[in-house]
Amino acid sequence: MTHMHITSWVIALILVFVAYGLYSSGNSKGAKITHMILRLFYIIVIITGAQLFLMFTAWNGEYIAKALLGLITIGFMEMLLIRRKNGKAATGIWIGFIVVLLLTVVLGLRLPLGFKVF
Repeated sequence: MTHMHITSWVIALILVFVAYGLYSSGNSKGAKITHMILRLFYIIVIITGAQLFLMFTAWNGEYIAKALLGLITIGFMEMLLIRRKNGKAATGIWIGFIVVLLLTVVLGLRLPLGFKVF
């Protein structure tokens, strides 16, 4: 289950950059299709993350923080694309996205269900 979760959020990250680039280049039809596929991956990420969360019986504050950071990361991903679609500046959203993404990944790797990197 951990591999499916990681694979789904890696694909979601790739799709964010692809959709952002398509919105930037003016290809709105391709960007809309990519954005809709990305939204499907949001659901997959949330479902696999919830399964991992419920699978582990010794919950603590770190798991809850990881779940909240994951949801905030998805929110930032969506905000980035909507701001780009509307032609508005997204510098602050980019900074927030990168910070929250790094915190989410580091915390996920640190937890017992993650890979033993730290």
